Amino acid sequence: MADFAVVIPARYASQRLPGKPLATIAGSPMIRHVWERARESKADEVVIATDDERIAAAAEAFGAVVCMTGGHHRSGTERIAEVADLLDWADERIVVNLQGDEPTMPAQLIDECAGLLEDASADIATLASPFASQADFQSPNCVKVVRDAQHHAIYFSRATIPYPRDAVSGERASRAALHHHGIYAYRCGVLRRLVAAEPSELEICEQLEQLRALALGMTIAVGVPSQRPGAGVDIPEDIARVEAELTQ
Repeated sequence: MADFAVVIPARYASQRLPGKPLATIAGSPMIRHVWERARESKADEVVIATDDERIAAAAEAFGAVVCMTGGHHRSGTERIAEVADLLDWADERIVVNLQGDEPTMPAQLIDECAGLLEDASADIATLASPFASQADFQSPNCVKVVRDAQHHAIYFSRATIPYPRDAVSGERASRAALHHHGIYAYRCGVLRRLVAAEPSELEICEQLEQLRALALGMTIAVGVPSQRPGAGVDIPEDIARVEAELTQ
């Protein structure tokens, strides 16, 4: 496997859970758990990217490398692109975007996502699992992805895709789609091109940033992970569940 870096974008502001990266989970700030998962992977470099001094101070206290970025970024992807420029990473270097609210992401899946870029035809890589339930398939909070025969993404949506035309095809539709997980690997040159582009109409409509890449004609490799990652932390009620996963 080629060398790769992991960047963990972390911002303090969150509508549903203010100060989320510093939320205490099993005695440590959440961002530390995410960093530990990244350190357990085969990454040769792990960086926490933030514009907040409180997050930076906490991260440096447990030994993390921190890259201070601007506060103007609209997404973690933009923040990671700034890190790539600040650290002068070459266009061919692979970087994994590990979101700062994924403290239960198995390290093996970080490696698997980065490894998908061994497919030279892929610009971006990500992971997606079979749906755990029909309810998840129906939920707009669960992003769906459909793939072609080469396991490249055709489309992502919050809607039920493919659309089941009748009751008989409903179960088939949920098997044809996969439940997308929010982890990505990019080559830095692709990352720079992606953030330089304006949001596409598809992205604006669905509020899914990966649709910008598809609109630009980029190829996204979608792998099925060897295990299903735990859910991330979105609201205060998620903390107890994550603590149970981390301590079991």
